[in-house]
Amino acid sequence: MTSRACVLHGIHDLRLETQSEPVTGPGDVKIAILAGGICGSDLHYFDHGGFGPVRVREPIAMGHEAAGRVVETGIDVDAVHTGDLVAINPSQPCGHCLYCKEGNDVHCLDMRFMGSAYRLPHEQGLFRERIVVPAKQVHRFGQDIRPRAAACAEPLAVCLHARAQAPDLKGKRVLVTGAGPIGALCVAVAREAGATEIVATDLQAMPLSVAKQMGASKTVNLAAECDGLDPYKTDKGQFDVAFECSAAASAIRDALLCLRPRGTFIAVGVAGDTPVPLNLIVSKEITVRGTHRFHAEFAASVTAINSGSIDVAPIISPSFPLEKAVDAFTQAGDRTHAMKVHILFNGYRAD
Repeated sequence: MTSRACVLHGIHDLRLETQSEPVTGPGDVKIAILAGGICGSDLHYFDHGGFGPVRVREPIAMGHEAAGRVVETGIDVDAVHTGDLVAINPSQPCGHCLYCKEGNDVHCLDMRFMGSAYRLPHEQGLFRERIVVPAKQVHRFGQDIRPRAAACAEPLAVCLHARAQAPDLKGKRVLVTGAGPIGALCVAVAREAGATEIVATDLQAMPLSVAKQMGASKTVNLAAECDGLDPYKTDKGQFDVAFECSAAASAIRDALLCLRPRGTFIAVGVAGDTPVPLNLIVSKEITVRGTHRFHAEFAASVTAINSGSIDVAPIISPSFPLEKAVDAFTQAGDRTHAMKVHILFNGYRAD
């Protein structure tokens, strides 16, 4: 038996390759992938060969956001059954290093994250027709959930982990700078947590329209209205918490100017060395928190999608079959028309 995979060999060199179908062992689950979401890091690999010090040095199956149907279970697996729709948690902490023992699994010293080129050999990703993973990595969805929504569990988990770095948001005013898929989901998790006002900013109209659907009270297109945040900078700032999702120097500065004294700045977006106005952090006594991936939040993300407490549907963009994976990556890189683009596998057609 064989299985096709979406494999990156270098910049813009994405190939559809045939591989041997993996074998299910004890405690494992074999999954027929149906939908895989293209993430910003996938785009960096595709367009630039990596980001920062992380470079693609050998062929790598792409993807770390995916959902599919269970087609086989190994012995000692009873949490999921054949036919179940599941999402796959790509995070694989070792469980025994210093940070894992402290409960800081996200900072595992021997982390294996599927679809990552950080290590050599690279950790192969989820854009494969068949994949075998330990049963503990899969989370089951109800019958009413569609595969593309299930595949959004991973990015939603990122945003739930970001929210965990913030103080209680109930009754608070929140700013989200950068309204791509992660920014839009940060809007959603802030709304679910009870924030009374959520303002989202971006340079494109389309993602701002999605942010509005996800729960933003107001959106500001800074390309069309460069002074649109000025009212929030008065009296030393108006927001209690800012989720900075763009990693752009101008957005970082705006967020710090808009935060009230002793507000909280959550750095969600990733970039290289970026200028930061330390004078604002110091003079306003702002708390700065980074946020990186997730761990327990993956299960919480699945619960939120299952229950309907967070609706991921607005971020989902048109999808492409596996045979048109290059077109999918091209579309995903166009922020004027796309948010979360999915590649569809095994003949699945989005409904």
